[in-house]
Amino acid sequence: MPDAGDPTHTTAVNTHLDNVLPALESLRAQSGRLSSWGAELATRLLSGQRLLAAGNGGSAAEAQHLTAELVGRFDEERAPFSAISLHAESSAVTALSNDYGYEEVFARQVRAHGRSGDVLILLSTSGRSPNLLKAVRAARERGIATWALTGAGPNPLAEACDQAVTVDAIPANAQEGHLIAVHAVCRAFDAEVARRAGSGPCGGGQP
Repeated sequence: MPDAGDPTHTTAVNTHLDNVLPALESLRAQSGRLSSWGAELATRLLSGQRLLAAGNGGSAAEAQHLTAELVGRFDEERAPFSAISLHAESSAVTALSNDYGYEEVFARQVRAHGRSGDVLILLSTSGRSPNLLKAVRAARERGIATWALTGAGPNPLAEACDQAVTVDAIPANAQEGHLIAVHAVCRAFDAEVARRAGSGPCGGGQP
């Protein structure tokens, strides 16, 4: 068995941890946008709109984390909000991939579920996934706001969306940064919901 204290392994771990810092600093520089996303999302969802989210692989997991926080709760008790992870619809994903090709798997769902005033958030460390780029085009057809959470920019997805937060770090650390960004948006979201409910910083819900 390898020695857990092997300096080669320790160096690899420390290098990985050191590479988290650029991701965090990149997010700190864009904290205003993360805050505005949370506040705008609260405004839209309180008005009856919904959030659609999608990603591939690890980015799918991060997107699903966001929708779970909104349908469930982040910190304090509040009403549930409508948020759908398009990649989590396994039967739809496999049927659409089989019938239309994987590049259409999110675009067709956007056309099915999205309505004018909704928000589509797309997560990708590369910012180059064809199925996400096609989802952006479908969202434009429906008057849906598009936000991208990507790795280092510029990249096609960030440029195609209405707004983007780009994490200037290598892919693995950028993806870790995406979870921090998701939680930051949730904090701003809950703060705005609470403000509109007049219950202080930690409560609130739909009117």
